[in-house]
Amino acid sequence: MIPAAFEYYRPKDMEGVLAILEEHGDDARVMAGGHSLIPMMKLRMAEVPHLIDLQDVEGLSGITVADTIRIGAMTTQNALINDAALEAAAPILKEAALQIADPQVRYMGTLGGNVANGDPGNDMPGLMQCLDATFHLVGPEGERDVSARDFYEAAYMTDREDEEVLTAVSFPAPQGGFAYEKQKRKIGDYATAAAAVQIVKDGGTCTGAQIAMTNLSDTPIYSEEASEALVGTSVDDAAIKAAIDAMLGDIDPTEDNRGPIAFKKHVAGVILRRAIERAWSRA
Repeated sequence: MIPAAFEYYRPKDMEGVLAILEEHGDDARVMAGGHSLIPMMKLRMAEVPHLIDLQDVEGLSGITVADTIRIGAMTTQNALINDAALEAAAPILKEAALQIADPQVRYMGTLGGNVANGDPGNDMPGLMQCLDATFHLVGPEGERDVSARDFYEAAYMTDREDEEVLTAVSFPAPQGGFAYEKQKRKIGDYATAAAAVQIVKDGGTCTGAQIAMTNLSDTPIYSEEASEALVGTSVDDAAIKAAIDAMLGDIDPTEDNRGPIAFKKHVAGVILRRAIERAWSRA
């Protein structure tokens, strides 16, 4: 397929990006890696008269590891996988990134592109909710921050305004055990269900937990109730079942080529149990 005609821009700085966005409004879109937007344009599912490529904009990539980890929006999935300091501080990032598509996609696909477009099938939005990340945006009115847990409104709809650009993601360095578990039909596919779990253990007791799941509703789902079901327990079968039941009450899957609703809920329960058990074993 061939996309509709469009004007292509490759500005060198954020001022140039914002100027184009202000001039053309919702007729303009920014592109990071392009792995979500370009296929939709080729299928004529998205028409973008003015396409702004962020590849040459300075300051949008890079990883800073401290008590708060900050990752530039244009940082590729491959960079997340191969950064030793990031792996030591937040190993769940590497575990999740390795399950995204294939190496060719990961060399171009970016963290910012994965979280910014609101695709409920993307892996990083749910993970960012699990990590209680903050998204940093810049627009004509200046900079603002939005919690990942408040960013997603519906499928492909987010709190980002048309004239804003996501520039970075930050989150507290996670503690305890972790797991990113994903079930998919084939290599490179979106998840039928995926779960991101972080668990903190003190002795034999869970003292903190964060749980989010992907592609089971029109937004990623962070379940406070599921997370709290583990706290104060030894993460035994009863506690895990309570967390799964809480999550199943929060998700709202639809039937599609990945299966009927009942199947997706079953898979969600299996995947979440695996993720909790693995995170607990690592805590």
